[in-house]
Amino acid sequence: QVQLVESGGGLVQPGGSLRLSCAASGFTFSSYAMSWYRQAPGKERELVAFITNAGYTTNYADSVKGRFTISRDNTKNTVYLQMTSLKPEDTAVYYCFVKYKGIFNYWGQGTQVTVSS
Repeated sequence: QVQLVESGGGLVQPGGSLRLSCAASGFTFSSYAMSWYRQAPGKERELVAFITNAGYTTNYADSVKGRFTISRDNTKNTVYLQMTSLKPEDTAVYYCFVKYKGIFNYWGQGTQVTVSS
């Protein structure tokens, strides 16, 4: 079965950095685009970053452009989100996502990122 397991969240000061990881299993990882979403308290879940299956194309929400970088290692079945220059408004639960077979939406359990002094 498809499984996505995020890690790497935590508490960081404004201006700091974190790297999130999402380990995938149960499907042919190298065949699927992957995404990171986030959801802040009281807000809707929003797309943060997207990467195609081979990693040649990426897209970002305007709010994170120039600060976040999505990447993947298809040999490790893992997608990453490098976050720099973090701001308090980046505080959210971050989720890994894959649309399996074009139909089924799978989410990880989420990892909390808190940006605070």
